[in-house]
Amino acid sequence: MRNIQKIFVAFAVFFVGQSCIHDFEEVNTDPNRIDRISPGTLLNPILYGVSSFNTSRADAFTFQIMQVALPFPSATGGLHRYDVSEAAGNSTWNTYYRWLINIKEMKEAAINAEDPNYEAVALTLNAWVYSLLSDSFGDVPFEEASRGEEGIFRPKFNTQQEVYTAILSDLERANSLYDLGRNMIYGEDILFQNDVARWQKFTNSLHLRLLLRVSNRTETNAFSRMAAIVQNPETYPVFNSTQESAILKITGVNPNLSPWGRAIDFTTFRAMSAFFIDRLNELDDPRRPVFATEARDPDGQTTIGYKGIPSGYATGDSEFNFSPSNHNIALVQVPMISLILTYAEVEFIKAELALKGHISSDPETHYNTAVEAAMEQWGVDIPETYFENTAAAFDGTLEKLMLQKYLGLYFNDYQQWFEYRRTGYPVLPKNAGMLNDQLVPVRFRYPVDVQINNTENYNEAVARIGTDDINTKVWWEE
Repeated sequence: MRNIQKIFVAFAVFFVGQSCIHDFEEVNTDPNRIDRISPGTLLNPILYGVSSFNTSRADAFTFQIMQVALPFPSATGGLHRYDVSEAAGNSTWNTYYRWLINIKEMKEAAINAEDPNYEAVALTLNAWVYSLLSDSFGDVPFEEASRGEEGIFRPKFNTQQEVYTAILSDLERANSLYDLGRNMIYGEDILFQNDVARWQKFTNSLHLRLLLRVSNRTETNAFSRMAAIVQNPETYPVFNSTQESAILKITGVNPNLSPWGRAIDFTTFRAMSAFFIDRLNELDDPRRPVFATEARDPDGQTTIGYKGIPSGYATGDSEFNFSPSNHNIALVQVPMISLILTYAEVEFIKAELALKGHISSDPETHYNTAVEAAMEQWGVDIPETYFENTAAAFDGTLEKLMLQKYLGLYFNDYQQWFEYRRTGYPVLPKNAGMLNDQLVPVRFRYPVDVQINNTENYNEAVARIGTDDINTKVWWEE
């Protein structure tokens, strides 16, 4: 029964998400209850829990850090001014470790059931969540994490290199485990509806993402490993269409609910950033009405096109004599979508590989396909003349590619932030009201509870990375 309780009641505490478990004699002896779970029982809560959290964090953090949107009015402070509090990463740490416990239980249940497909899925989910966690903080507990039942309450931190080495190996193993001739029998999953082939494509598409993430570290041999995946589709199938993408459909039918209890909260005291809107305007981009509303003149009646507010502005709110573009509230009204990893991202990865000469295909073809797919995932048709605009046409530079990837990663958890840190693109404007020497923060600080209750291991990790600071680069950035 402990496992069943973890699905619904698990909560994170200082020792890295170890659930607080109580034994209830009447439950443990009830002959009408089960004492073991299937891997399928855990899968949907994990998918929904992580995905809905990621979508909410895209709004609460990534939009501001990456100059997509900002609170308005906003006289002082705020993430869009790079005012990142010590507690900014707490929910990220606690939420991911909570679900990592359940992923571990799912893997164990799959092994007990001798089901290789569910084991492969669990390995994939573990790599997905640990990559998000480590890319947010750097070194994190890994080998000793989620082992409270073994008496490990103060886990050691692994280096980010160790974490990535392990999860990349796990993705390789997951790909080898899939058995397309074997059905997933433990209920229908809410992401791929038990389509084993799509799960395998997700595994390998994630493998590409994470290899690209660490590709600046030459010791990873990441580019040749990515080329091997791309050039061997029979062994390493990846997403080949938007329909195959890892996009969770949030139906609104309990418990698959929008992360916003009230959709109006998504648009209350908000504005779109001038940087984001200006890029869409330059492109004459058809995604504008999907992402944003039109601005209005001071009377609040007449629309004046799409117009945002500069992030990190130093002047008073009264400077802006118009009502800026806002979020489109429909984005968080059910049915809605939560992006996990898309076909568009895979094509952007291929475009970068081709641009850098690691695969022989045409980078422009991949770029154009990626842009089209990035629109399709939002139900938008690309105009036939879109690439005739010089602002949209591929010019053979990483900067142009990454601008479109930035737009394509809109609302996709922390991915815009991670990719900016990897490449420095898109080039974001620096405004007078920004703090932190106008530098985009590159990580969260470790939670205070970890500092207090796991002090020895925390201090060891900090000594290794240099300092527990928002400007301390993680391993793959160095």
